[in-house]
Amino acid sequence: MNIREEAVRLAAQLTLEEKIGMVHGDQLFQTKGVERLGIPPLRFSDGPMGVRQEFEPDSWRSTGRSDDYVTYLPCNSALAATWNRELAWELGSVLGEETRGRGKDVILAPGVNIKRSPLCGRNFEYFSEDPYLTGELAVHLIQGIQQWDVSACVKHFALNNQETQRLNVEVEADDEALHELYLPAFFKAVKAGGAYTLMGAYNRFRGEYCCQSRYLLKDVLRGKWEYDGLIVSDWGGVHDTVLAACSPLDVEMSVTNDFDQYFLAEPLKEKIRSGELPESLLDEKVLHILMLMLRLHMLDGTRKRGAYNTEAHRRTALHVARESVVLLKNDKGQLPLNMDRCRKILVIGENGDCLHSAGGGSAEIKALYEISPLMGIKMLLGGGCQVDYAQGYYRDRKEEDSGGSWQENSLEDGGGSTHTVHTDASLEAERERLRQEAIRLAALPEYDQVIFVGGLNHEYDSEGNDRADMKLPYGQDLLIKELLAVNPRMVVVMLGGSPVEMETWIDQADSLLWCWYGGMEGGTALAEVLFGQVNPSGKLPESFYKTHTDCSAHCVGQFPGGEKVRYKEGIFAGYRYLDTFQVEPRFCFGHGLSYTTFVYRDARLAQSQEQGGFQVVCRITNTGDRAGKETVQVYFQQKKPDRERPFRELAGFGKITLEPGETKDLAIVLEGTPGDRQIAVGSSSRDIRFLL
Repeated sequence: MNIREEAVRLAAQLTLEEKIGMVHGDQLFQTKGVERLGIPPLRFSDGPMGVRQEFEPDSWRSTGRSDDYVTYLPCNSALAATWNRELAWELGSVLGEETRGRGKDVILAPGVNIKRSPLCGRNFEYFSEDPYLTGELAVHLIQGIQQWDVSACVKHFALNNQETQRLNVEVEADDEALHELYLPAFFKAVKAGGAYTLMGAYNRFRGEYCCQSRYLLKDVLRGKWEYDGLIVSDWGGVHDTVLAACSPLDVEMSVTNDFDQYFLAEPLKEKIRSGELPESLLDEKVLHILMLMLRLHMLDGTRKRGAYNTEAHRRTALHVARESVVLLKNDKGQLPLNMDRCRKILVIGENGDCLHSAGGGSAEIKALYEISPLMGIKMLLGGGCQVDYAQGYYRDRKEEDSGGSWQENSLEDGGGSTHTVHTDASLEAERERLRQEAIRLAALPEYDQVIFVGGLNHEYDSEGNDRADMKLPYGQDLLIKELLAVNPRMVVVMLGGSPVEMETWIDQADSLLWCWYGGMEGGTALAEVLFGQVNPSGKLPESFYKTHTDCSAHCVGQFPGGEKVRYKEGIFAGYRYLDTFQVEPRFCFGHGLSYTTFVYRDARLAQSQEQGGFQVVCRITNTGDRAGKETVQVYFQQKKPDRERPFRELAGFGKITLEPGETKDLAIVLEGTPGDRQIAVGSSSRDIRFLL
């Protein structure tokens, strides 16, 4: 008996009331089970940076216990910066084992929405501006998760690329953009990744809310893609009983505690009893729930146990954090720093001593611990070096300390807005005091090295919040510029989930590192890279613009729009726009330096054994004096550039580890066929070493 037949057998024993209880939330993160048949509730938890803390069943109050601290994982943007499929699987395995260890069935991750604009507040939860890179890493993450008898939940389907008015905004995108940019990662996640669960999006598309969309859920997902997994709404994403019942949506969840009044609760039961809707619509939803439970071995007693907060999990978090750090600039070879020559160091910047795990919206984590950059540096250098700290800038913590849960009110005022800055005279006076103190200290000759750690935080990188621009907050631009004026050798470290504008000071800075939200060991990884214990190998998974108006979503399309947002840029998002229309980024897609050098030789096109496709084989030599990792990128490139199609599109990539002087061949399987296009092989989208 196959899974569907077994689900049909079980469903035939259920009453109408029991089936209704299974298709909507009975708690904030749980549906109702059927005890008499041994059918348990379906338990969800937020991700993707770890399993979220426990809440009371009917309120957003934390239970306040000590048993829900977990491993805090690097964000999806950090994972994407590794360009490492194996690490994606390993990170997924950690998330899956911890999900199972916490007794959950579905982890609401990964988010595979494309980074259309650098201003989207949830970008740190997403992978990339590129659908191929996103899909490849998502597939491996999902497979790692689901080996532990828990379900990944790929989200948010689809076109959820902003937080401003996310509950109501109507997205207008043409078929070409939809099927080339915004759906491929979802397709790959459910077909190649085998994701058991998919979450709908809040926004509207073609006149329908995505969580009850016949086009997206029935025509595309169930129809064209033949998806038979579970479809769950985003929390509060359902708006109509009839439309939701007639759509392929299986489970309705929300943020309110009036569970019996959900659209798929008592209202649906009454419409079935009155004959307005057939019970067969409900039966199909229950089948998908039971099929998921059977896939997860929830009913046969053979389910894996899982675990959380293990030493192995912490090691994996550290490995991902290490490979996610991107060396953006090292003009004079100042990095890595020599710890034997450092007797006194000054760290400046609030992000140097800031912990980020508890913020960002539903990605917030109750971390077992978190190593800050300052702690990581001190831990590495030990007592052989004095490490002083100056805050340098100040942020307003009023909202952060206001108490209560943002989620209780997350369905109000369109669900999200653009960040606004509130300042007052006393705040500005404190910032000026901190700035002057930092400048005074940075100018002292007694410090062997000054390191600035700034960037963003979860006041800006956050669910329900888009940025107004790419400028650094809290007066950091002026601070960095003046610090570099008195200490030109200062190393600049930026931390955040989306690029920031750097034009005020970038030409003065010789050394620049970019860190994402790196999880519990993020500070350890940064320190190891700074002092050469780890050779950086991260590559940018998105374009770093000079200013947000260089992004096509802003200069061609609309962001965030009003009642509607028009994707007039079509397929020209990210580097596809920049490279085609010859707009200079600050740092291009795929860029990332190393402490060693790599030479590419003998690139050639060969037949692949994978379904008769193609692969590029390239010989790579490490010509430096230390071991390193290089990510080789392959693009399809127009032979005769025009502005009808993107000039370059990522078609494959591979990562290789080489000892000093070592040479290896790297084979990279291509996504699709080149047709009449050239094949460009390089170290980034603008560092092309071979044209085939």
